[in-house]
Amino acid sequence: MTESTLTPDDLRLLAVAGGAAPSLHNSQPWRFRPTPDGCGIEVHADLARAVPLADAVGSALHVAVGAALFNLRVAAVRLGREPAVRLLPDPVDPGLSAVLDLALRAAPGSASVAPPFGRDLYPAITERRSSRRPFTNRDVPEAVLAELIAAAREEGVALGVLEEAGVRQVLALTAEAEDRIAHDPARRAETRSWLRPEPAPGSADRAVDGIPYAALGPQDHDARVPMRDFAGRPPYRDGPPQPSERFEALPQLCTLTTPGDGPADWLRAGQALERVWLLATVHGVRLTVWHQPVEWPDLRWGLRDPAEGPGHVQLVVRIGYGPPGVATPRRPPEDVLDARPGPAAPPTTG
Repeated sequence: MTESTLTPDDLRLLAVAGGAAPSLHNSQPWRFRPTPDGCGIEVHADLARAVPLADAVGSALHVAVGAALFNLRVAAVRLGREPAVRLLPDPVDPGLSAVLDLALRAAPGSASVAPPFGRDLYPAITERRSSRRPFTNRDVPEAVLAELIAAAREEGVALGVLEEAGVRQVLALTAEAEDRIAHDPARRAETRSWLRPEPAPGSADRAVDGIPYAALGPQDHDARVPMRDFAGRPPYRDGPPQPSERFEALPQLCTLTTPGDGPADWLRAGQALERVWLLATVHGVRLTVWHQPVEWPDLRWGLRDPAEGPGHVQLVVRIGYGPPGVATPRRPPEDVLDARPGPAAPPTTG
């Protein structure tokens, strides 16, 4: 294993992979830059792309950056590198979320022993979608759930699969969150700012972020599954009406829980989310992330399962089998990648 600098093609591959990560309202709040030695990549939070009302403390922004970081780790393995991560390496620069050291190449034949993440997750990066459509009533098998739980645990995060009582509690809390959002004009306006209408035929003006109308998905005809209503409800409608369909009778829900509740925990939650999501994609399992109940401190507190001990729920995830969902736009690599290496650290004195 020898040190090796990253080529422009390497950096582009990494930026495309990192930029494919999920984020609240597809805000894509990240930037990437080579390390001063050219053997790694810095991951920066783009605070200009925050969603401040829905994400008042910045947890969702950090979760998104963490998800992008995990994609970079997967892409690094595809490049034959051994990724080594340092979270929040500079106390005076909180915008520098992580440094991914890729100086070492993987030993020949090491990938043939066992994939670093249990399976080859790289193809799933471009296949992963948010599915906001109804799922079938087929449960995800226990063996698959066990893999997903183990994947989250590898990132220091607990993936909890909810029983019926827990599911009904989360449904009630999410419905309450949706009702509050529907009656909050500022929050509705913030959501609306991330909706992207389809471009006119022949137009070259295409969105690179946000959520296209085609990806919004329907509402539950029976009002049991509280999907986020991006368009708003009458008489508070701010966008196109969303049709209704019948969803699964009782959705299969999971929570992602961290022991702490600070930036490092949020970054770990993002890595766990993406690791679980890519693995689920390999298995043909679809995901929807419900962020609504964690946007309100009192509702978020109700997501905890006291029997599981102390912890902080970062996200609710709906899983199941159904259509894959619509692809959302992505910022081009040149928008998220600063090809110039960052400044070298000043020398230390002793």
